[in-house]
Amino acid sequence: MWRIESARVIAALARMVNDIGLAEELAQDALVAALEEWPRKGVPDNPGAWLTLTAKHRAIDQFRRRDTYQRKLQEIGLDQELRQESAEAELDDALDDHIGDDLLRLIFTACHPALPVEGRLALTLRLLGNLTTAEIARAFLVPEPTVGQRISRAKRTLADKKIPIELPPPAELPARLASLLEVIYLIFNEGYAATAGDDWIRPSLCQEAMRLGRVLAGLMPEEPEVHGLLALMEIQSSRLPARTAPDGRPILLLDQDRSRWDRLLIRRGLAALRRAEELGTLGPYGLQAAIAACHARALTPEATDWERMAALYRLLAHLTPSPIVELNRAVAVGMAYGPARGLEIADSLRDERALQGYAQLPAVRGDLLARLGRAEEASAEFRRAAELTRNARERDLFLERAAAGSVTPGRP
Repeated sequence: MWRIESARVIAALARMVNDIGLAEELAQDALVAALEEWPRKGVPDNPGAWLTLTAKHRAIDQFRRRDTYQRKLQEIGLDQELRQESAEAELDDALDDHIGDDLLRLIFTACHPALPVEGRLALTLRLLGNLTTAEIARAFLVPEPTVGQRISRAKRTLADKKIPIELPPPAELPARLASLLEVIYLIFNEGYAATAGDDWIRPSLCQEAMRLGRVLAGLMPEEPEVHGLLALMEIQSSRLPARTAPDGRPILLLDQDRSRWDRLLIRRGLAALRRAEELGTLGPYGLQAAIAACHARALTPEATDWERMAALYRLLAHLTPSPIVELNRAVAVGMAYGPARGLEIADSLRDERALQGYAQLPAVRGDLLARLGRAEEASAEFRRAAELTRNARERDLFLERAAAGSVTPGRP
């Protein structure tokens, strides 16, 4: 319940107390109270409202004990003679968040230009995605202490500069959009392929990212990349029902039962992709959506247009150069033109610092080597991938492939 509700609770509190760090502390206090009370009294009908109301009452108690109580009451919009019922009424209004206003306010604040890009991403993933510092470090391919420092500095900067928890004026929205889209995408990606833990996927994160994407598409309907990201998330999410076996075991893309793909999400995603194309030239997210559409439009693995996919990856690499994009291009090229050509690209990435601890590099090389009949080398690569991953399901998959020497294409 905490994982489901925490982002909304923190967002509502942050707007009220205008301090993200304090909002997170108050939410944690409310969680402790829930752990004490719910086992005895039962889970309330509206857990999010209970957590937020409890946290708000604790905030009021704290402010009363401080010399700054009157000033704090003014900051959170309460009358000097606060009544319990008026506080609860304000909370009811704040929790009536059917279009995610509080969450968007929090995301835009966390993406404020006063923060460095790395700090914006780390803070928003921590607050909105409820990811651990270790999971964020994995998403950024940087050491865990670095992420912890980024989050602490970001909170301190927002507090010191007294940056309000609010949506930016319309004129400032485009400048803040790129960072916000990246944050939503990283939240989605963590749900689509969990970096750590026992679960291969975390659908709740995918759903939250898609919800935020849909809200943002309503807020900025003329921005092609908003629709491009939404298309990418919906097309990718369509595969979630087929990505795991009943026991939670991962099922790779070309082994999936495509009849289990969610056709409604595919239709929605393709419609969003068309909208992005109508609005202008596709950006990075639109191009990734076009790549995902190559899979979505193919009723069988054999019908996949791998040549088009390889060409799209080349465009994406030109637009946003990245070793991870190149690694994905290696998979597509290997399927379109043979594993030897894909291996050439993958081998060229072996010295990339950003990929030194990235499990997918040896996994892709292992697949390409296996398809070339170099089974012993392939097994060594899969064992290396198993050592690098922090996801238990993924580790089991790599070890199985190392033992079996199977030839199953990776996940582009």
